[in-house]
Amino acid sequence: MRVKQFLPILGWLPSYKSEQLKGDLSAGLTVGVMLIPQGMAYAMIAGLPPIYGLYASTIPLILYAILGTSRQLAVGPVAMVSLLTAAGIGAIAQGGTETYITLAIALALFVGLIQFFLGAFRLGFLVNFLSHPVVSGFTSAAALIIGLSQLKHLLGIKLGRSEHIHEILIEAGRRIGETNLATLAIGLAGILLILGIKRINKAIPGPLLAVIFGILAVWGFGLTEQGVKIVGEVPKGLPSLVIPSFSMENFDALLPIALAIALVSFMESIAVAKAIQAKHKNYKVDANQELIALGVANIGGSFFQAYPTTGGFSRTAVNDQAGANTGMAAIISALLIALTLLFLTPLFYYLPNAILASVIMVAVFGLIDIKEAVHLWHADRSDFWMLAVTFIGTLSLGIELGILIGVALSLGIIIFRTTMPHFAVLGKIPDKPHYKNIDRFDDLEVRPDILIMRFDARLYFANVAYFKDKIEEQIEKKGKALKLFILDANSINGMDSSGMHALEEIIELCHTLGVEFNLASVKGPVRDILVKGGLIDKIGEGHFFMRVQHAVDSFDEKDTQRYESYVLQTNEEG
Repeated sequence: MRVKQFLPILGWLPSYKSEQLKGDLSAGLTVGVMLIPQGMAYAMIAGLPPIYGLYASTIPLILYAILGTSRQLAVGPVAMVSLLTAAGIGAIAQGGTETYITLAIALALFVGLIQFFLGAFRLGFLVNFLSHPVVSGFTSAAALIIGLSQLKHLLGIKLGRSEHIHEILIEAGRRIGETNLATLAIGLAGILLILGIKRINKAIPGPLLAVIFGILAVWGFGLTEQGVKIVGEVPKGLPSLVIPSFSMENFDALLPIALAIALVSFMESIAVAKAIQAKHKNYKVDANQELIALGVANIGGSFFQAYPTTGGFSRTAVNDQAGANTGMAAIISALLIALTLLFLTPLFYYLPNAILASVIMVAVFGLIDIKEAVHLWHADRSDFWMLAVTFIGTLSLGIELGILIGVALSLGIIIFRTTMPHFAVLGKIPDKPHYKNIDRFDDLEVRPDILIMRFDARLYFANVAYFKDKIEEQIEKKGKALKLFILDANSINGMDSSGMHALEEIIELCHTLGVEFNLASVKGPVRDILVKGGLIDKIGEGHFFMRVQHAVDSFDEKDTQRYESYVLQTNEEG
């Protein structure tokens, strides 16, 4: 194995060019500036003091730059993982306490270990068990929960922690009269400022300008005296080295949420990494190496007081638009955060919580994908209902149960589609040697004495019952007129022992009914399986054909010969 596969930084660093630095420097500074308010805001979602968002924006970025295969992916705190962190740890400890912080750091370690081992054992394919409609439904619902959870900061009122949207809205409605108008004004101004700047130029760091505006407004007008809540003193200095600690009792409680975060965060990361990579043809994203990189980033981050991190949608898009060429951009972002921790934290004393809430709300509401739901309604109703059930389940039952619903739905649809795959009864296109599905094409020639079926799946234990039932059903429909059954095996890519037994039973049924059995378009690997299983002899070499038309022609030729033989025999007897 080449070292570059394990250390992708060696693929770009030795050949790094000075002209690449311009783009990386621009992107690194832009994303770094964007990360400062976002990191602090997302830490608040996670139930942590804002400083921990900055801690999570240093070491993980550098580790990913060394080991990650994407050259534009911006790793750090993200809204979804922050809410999952709060949902998982909030059931064990009180937010903001030492115990809570310790568990959040331990959670990063668990998430990192799970991702690392999934990547090391080449298990990146497991993420495919969460379908896109399920992820879209879950993401949209989580975005709503995350955004509305910030109402307490936007309105300046006290609300209990909840991940159930109806509870948040009901309590907010009851306390709406307690709204602090100065807080609300700052929060709404922050939202309008971020959205306005985004429409002008996405590369301009709107969240940072909102932070500056909020700090100046609170400081200049003395709004703390009017009840506007501020971040207050932010600890100065780089994160110190700590060894994550936890008890076995906490380990059992954290493991399910760690597994959920590991998979969901990887999905978010790999999705945006592949989308960006499609625009750049000079490297390839490797899913398993991405798992290893994200795992090491979380493991390393946990030793420097970081909570779980992953690649984010919005920052990655900004990183790419700002000109990022390599992982150097991420390293520059991390260095900017480090400088902020060393020298600039006193500047955030007057930062109002309402501004951080506005940063969060603008970011997460952009994740609500209405277009996907509309598209699925027109394109695939079954996928639409998967999205809808996941969305409603997550909103009503919470984030953790929403994930479980999504996984269950994804596995359920996989099982359904593999046990009941598509099949087709074929008819002949007039005057052409081609056969199509009679349910999809009109004016096809269908003979009463011939049944042609195509089975569009691997034939194995999970679908053999369906396979036999459908063939027996169609044979029964044809009745006594049926003389030939042709199985078009063009779409059968494999077969296990259960599949061979099922095929053998169909052959015996045909022989019992006096129906000739032929196979057409059998692929090489399937033919090898039939040879090993001894079915070639039972079927007979003369009953294998390259095309369906060849099988029909052979039958007609033999039928003609049988008729001529019968006429000759009758004449001789007469």
